[in-house]
Amino acid sequence: MKKFNKKFLCTLLSVSMLVFMTACGGKSDSAPASNSNTASNSDAKTDTPAAADTDTAAPADTEAPASKDGSVAVFYYTYGDTYISSVRAALDSALDAAGIKYQDYDSNNSQTTQSEQVTTALTQGATVLVVNLVDTGSDDAAKNIITQANGVPVIFFNRSVSEEAVTSSDKCVFVGTDYEMAGHMQGEMIGNYLLENYDTLDLNGDGTISYVMFKGQEGNAEADARTQYGQEDADAILTGAGKPALSFYDSANSNKYLVDQAGAWSSAAATEYMQTIMSQYSEANNNMVELVIANNDEMAIGAITALQNAGYNKEGATVIPVFGVDATDAAKDAIAAGSMIGTIKQDAEGMANTIASITANYMDGKEAFDGVDSANVVGTWRVNIPYATYTGN
Repeated sequence: MKKFNKKFLCTLLSVSMLVFMTACGGKSDSAPASNSNTASNSDAKTDTPAAADTDTAAPADTEAPASKDGSVAVFYYTYGDTYISSVRAALDSALDAAGIKYQDYDSNNSQTTQSEQVTTALTQGATVLVVNLVDTGSDDAAKNIITQANGVPVIFFNRSVSEEAVTSSDKCVFVGTDYEMAGHMQGEMIGNYLLENYDTLDLNGDGTISYVMFKGQEGNAEADARTQYGQEDADAILTGAGKPALSFYDSANSNKYLVDQAGAWSSAAATEYMQTIMSQYSEANNNMVELVIANNDEMAIGAITALQNAGYNKEGATVIPVFGVDATDAAKDAIAAGSMIGTIKQDAEGMANTIASITANYMDGKEAFDGVDSANVVGTWRVNIPYATYTGN
């Protein structure tokens, strides 16, 4: 019996030492998994962290950023918008790098859904709201969200919110662009290109360039400005050089634009419009549309799809010049391929990094624009991310 007890005690001691060593050796020096969570509509869903890439393991002395107290709720007007998807990817990365916990929501282009999501996020303890507003037609939606927030900081971004709405709270800012500038830059790019290639582009030889304008959404300030200045500034360059102003292809359309009725700025809408146009307006009928202006790259790509289906904008074929806004990867590829002429770059990464910086400032109790490039700050309420012309050169 004595022999058994000694053997038992030895075994117990060995097990105890093994447990102790395992507990002491369990801490990992690698960075923790991403803090990101996503939600589709109102239903939150936690993302499964990606498996570690064993070929690119971080050095042992690399430390993850300290996690900040609180959490951020980020509301996107729709995941389906290509440019917004690029902002989302960049913002997720920036928040991860800053050690900020966050939850993404897809409002699916519904203001009602977004408002319900805001309520859910606040109930769950969100300490900062980052909002890509759905309804930009009035200040009502923005003001309602600010009221819901009840002192929780709100960062609106990308889709315009007025100064009056933003300044109704001392914990609210807007990160966007000087949206009129995109229209001016696009109009200048178009006008200069037309002057350089006028005779080639005037397919029916009537001395005037006919065009179609694809507008993303009624009542949207960005769409309004791009629609106005993309055409007006091109006209100013043409008429200044002694050329006629642009002529909208359909004289019966007093608006001089075609709008995406779903407000989605979609390629599908532009494809459908363009196919319908070419069934009546064509080289055979001596009235072909000679220029396409789009408020974003998705609609530009949609128009190119229809043009290519009709035999245009391919290698060796006649190219109808197409211009957009955003400088998405698809647009850059189209420009490189020669099927699109140019676009105006919206800096998705710059916008995301600025939002992340402001978010961190709110969470740290700092001034909202602390560390933000002062050249881009407007008053105490707004940051404008600069545009740039992109033609692939």
